[in-house]
Amino acid sequence: MKVIGSALLACALMIVCGCGVSEPGKVEGKMMKTVKHKLTVGGKDVPNPIPASAENIADGQEHFGHHCGICHGLDGQGTGVPFAAKMSPPVPDLSSKDVQDYADGQLKWVIEKGIDPSGMPAWKEILSDEEMWKVVDFIRHLPTKGSLGIPDVYKEEQEQHKHMDGDKHHK
Repeated sequence: MKVIGSALLACALMIVCGCGVSEPGKVEGKMMKTVKHKLTVGGKDVPNPIPASAENIADGQEHFGHHCGICHGLDGQGTGVPFAAKMSPPVPDLSSKDVQDYADGQLKWVIEKGIDPSGMPAWKEILSDEEMWKVVDFIRHLPTKGSLGIPDVYKEEQEQHKHMDGDKHHK
């Protein structure tokens, strides 16, 4: 009977404690960062074979803009992406310390394999290894936030909203 009572109490506590969804605390956040950086994301000891020359960074920027900019913004910092902060988990700012703390091989691993269950897709069958390494070079040399503007698809949306807002003021 004590076992059943203890089980019911444990279930009740889990239900009550589990109902309140909140931001993870500092300890939880640090623990998850450590797990990702040291256990989950592979490639930590794999060096980038593509030198970070101006040409390679520019090539990486071009590939990034075509494949990654729709979620990360053209600058890798979410500029102009209306849903970036609203995703669960949010689309990361690639200039952040959390992302920049990854080794080059880990960044390439994320690009290649994606991250389930987040919205980060795997690019293995779409980008070559060389292209992925160049994207890593670009991520290491991101431009100033906002300096590349917003992805074209969101420019069209902004123009439509401006036009719609203008129509509301005329009526």
